[in-house]
Amino acid sequence: MKKLLLSLACMAVVGAHADEGMWTLYNLPQAVYEQMKMEGYQLPYEKLYQADDAIMKSVVNFSGYCSGVVVSPDGLVFTNHHCGFEAIRSHSTVKHDYMLNGFCAKSFEEELPNKDMFVSFMVEQRDVTDELLAQGIDQMSRSRRIVFLDSIENAMSKQVKQQDSTLRLELMPFYEGNCYYATTYRDFRDLRLVFAIPKSMGKFGGETDNWMWPRQTCDFSVFRIYCDPVTGGPAEYSEKNVPYHPEHWARVSDEGYREGSFSMTMGYPGSTSRYLSSYGIQERYAENAIRAQVRGVKQEVMKRHMDASEAVRIKYDSKYAQSSNYWKNSIGMNKCIDSIGLIRQKQAFESQLRQWQDSTGLFVGQLDFGQMERFYAQRLNLSKMQMYLVESFLRSDELSRRAFRIHNGIEPKGHGKRQHYVFKDNSDTFDPATDCETLGTLLKNYRDQVSDPEYLPATYKTIDEQFDGDCQKFADFVYSHSLLMKKDKRIYLNKKSFHKDLGVQLGLDLTELYSKINEQRRLVRDSINLQERYLCAAKLRMEEDQPHYSDANFTMRLSYGQVKEYNLGGRPSGYQTLAPSIVEKMKKGDEIEDYRVEPEMVTLMQDAKKMPLCFLTTNDITGGNSGSPMFDGQNRLIGLAFDGNWDSLSSDIFYDSDLARCIGVDIRYVLYMMDRWGHADRLLKEIGQGK
Repeated sequence: MKKLLLSLACMAVVGAHADEGMWTLYNLPQAVYEQMKMEGYQLPYEKLYQADDAIMKSVVNFSGYCSGVVVSPDGLVFTNHHCGFEAIRSHSTVKHDYMLNGFCAKSFEEELPNKDMFVSFMVEQRDVTDELLAQGIDQMSRSRRIVFLDSIENAMSKQVKQQDSTLRLELMPFYEGNCYYATTYRDFRDLRLVFAIPKSMGKFGGETDNWMWPRQTCDFSVFRIYCDPVTGGPAEYSEKNVPYHPEHWARVSDEGYREGSFSMTMGYPGSTSRYLSSYGIQERYAENAIRAQVRGVKQEVMKRHMDASEAVRIKYDSKYAQSSNYWKNSIGMNKCIDSIGLIRQKQAFESQLRQWQDSTGLFVGQLDFGQMERFYAQRLNLSKMQMYLVESFLRSDELSRRAFRIHNGIEPKGHGKRQHYVFKDNSDTFDPATDCETLGTLLKNYRDQVSDPEYLPATYKTIDEQFDGDCQKFADFVYSHSLLMKKDKRIYLNKKSFHKDLGVQLGLDLTELYSKINEQRRLVRDSINLQERYLCAAKLRMEEDQPHYSDANFTMRLSYGQVKEYNLGGRPSGYQTLAPSIVEKMKKGDEIEDYRVEPEMVTLMQDAKKMPLCFLTTNDITGGNSGSPMFDGQNRLIGLAFDGNWDSLSSDIFYDSDLARCIGVDIRYVLYMMDRWGHADRLLKEIGQGK
């Protein structure tokens, strides 16, 4: 039975419906390709994946969190402004604020290198499920499976590297672990910043417009891939490196589109959970509410300090943007779950699945909804406690992160009595006053929200006994006295000062509580994962005459659809925005900070007449798709995906074809800003758009 369900999960599907789907390319079903042609795709299938000039060869994984596209024979890469946010911030100072004022390299020599950034090209993907089944993977426990998959991945990677040392291989589960694909990549780690517009335009609308429509955000930035001057292949950063000449690059089109035009995205969607049970959605709902609450408190502190200091703003621009993005996403997802009655819909489907199971006898003794409900009920409170802990201390201030790391994952240097830790000076990435207040505020918020003393770190006893219960007094003391915050200070493990340090003790208390929660969750985790895997397999078997794609897992996916508006409550959204609409918002800049721009931007947009700015498509996207190229029916670049719409924020767990939309920045808007603001003649000529 297990082998049968696994093979069914990996089969090519028949038929296709709507524009839903994040499809892998190497095994794209013929029926899906035929539907693409019906909607306006004009090229042979080989032009997607197999041909020398297949468009997938121009699409990249951008630094492990976004997508991008190569647009020139000299390795120029387009992605979103918010994907390049941290690179732009890291090069910014109060004197040379590229975040505020933008940046345009006038020559190769002026292009700026970036630490720890890269692009990955997918070289090949294949299904290895049968190979793993032959070795008994379907009989293994979760812990045994993890070890087994790691060893198989290492062996496969070794084989790949023997053929080409510049390649790496990833072995990833698909269809809730019912299938496994091996994907080969080539990574380039010398990636340089070439062009960035001012934040006022690259992030126009800010949190006011985030996840909203209509949009006018010019969300793009430009990088370049550099390579070894001799081999032309990947190389670590060197001044001697030269621009990379890719196998293929996307052609930029200024011809535009109209409503109903074909649109296709390719990129690296991060994570979806569309096979998730109703019980899993209820757990997600609870976690979303906690994430939104904690981040809202944290962001208030950050914003106040950012408004008071330009230096602090530069340090926290990226942190604030990352935090607020999923703060608003969590709020919007829960709103959509409620508005469409998603939990009830899932429960109704599960009732239908039970009836099918009873009538066919399939998966009896495997898929058990009663067990699933009990397991999730046992885990729900633990999931809440873990979310409070992670959001409050492991994704917040610098001291908490260091305190946790010193007990988890950071290796000491030296031997014997000389064993010690050293935290590198990263003072350019945080502000002590801001972080100190963040710690105090979140310590208080955690205690206010978590009433069960079993899940209060032991540090609160210290706060009560030594600091009269004042969390901010504790935070002030720790920031002033802890060894963790001393620049380039050697922190010796064998000294009494280490064990008495309240920052070190905070890290130990957090570690112990985190481990305790994890251990309690572990008792039901494997059972829940197995039931979810059976649920996915049963759905695939019951609906074997329908199309099914695997949930996103940050591997390359294709999504097809059309340029199309949506209708909400009888109000049509429109499918694109034009320049006059941003001018109207700019006029509100005195009232709404997110609409405030430099005077020259107002003039530029007035001069743009009725130029298209952003547009909507039915392409299926999620986080990770940011920067994904949007192609027309001839594989020509017409835009860059950068957001979804508020009315379908539950699409990570349920795709609503009537409401779900992808928001993209029109490539003509990109070209206009490169030309009229950046005067980037050399770049425009390079991508075939020069005069």
